[in-house]
Amino acid sequence: MSEPVSHVTMVNSQASGGTPAPRSCAGCGGKIVDRFLLFSMECYWHTRCLKCSCCQAQLGDIGTTCYSKGGMILCRSDYIRLFGHSGACSACGQSIPANEMVMRVQGNVYHLKCFSCATCRNRLMPGDRFHYINGTIFCEHDRPGVLLNSHLPPLQSGSVLTDQKVC
Repeated sequence: MSEPVSHVTMVNSQASGGTPAPRSCAGCGGKIVDRFLLFSMECYWHTRCLKCSCCQAQLGDIGTTCYSKGGMILCRSDYIRLFGHSGACSACGQSIPANEMVMRVQGNVYHLKCFSCATCRNRLMPGDRFHYINGTIFCEHDRPGVLLNSHLPPLQSGSVLTDQKVC
């Protein structure tokens, strides 16, 4: 699945030589009379108005791309923090809506319904202990034993915590 990415382009409003008609800013709705403006997501923006919905960074200052999902405009760091690298659930591969509660483990993001033990398929709930081995989730009772394979890496364990995908 591709990321909802848009390029941010700095535009010199006076480059054509004449005085262009002022454009409206997609952020504040005001007229853009500045010499430089931004063009992204098929809209024009004041440089101060195109900013990350989470960290408020001015996107024209930190790169040439921005991400949009669920009505939010995000910098790359906040997009990955909220939606993972693909914007999809690490278990089922389906898109995760921006307002949906999720589970996160080591940079992977899961729908609540998909965060379950690989052995017994029981859904893990907030407060449940689990083990995460090579990208696979096991409940506390079904974790593979070290006697089965003496070359298994040490168990990584934690408690299930929910995160809401809001800034």
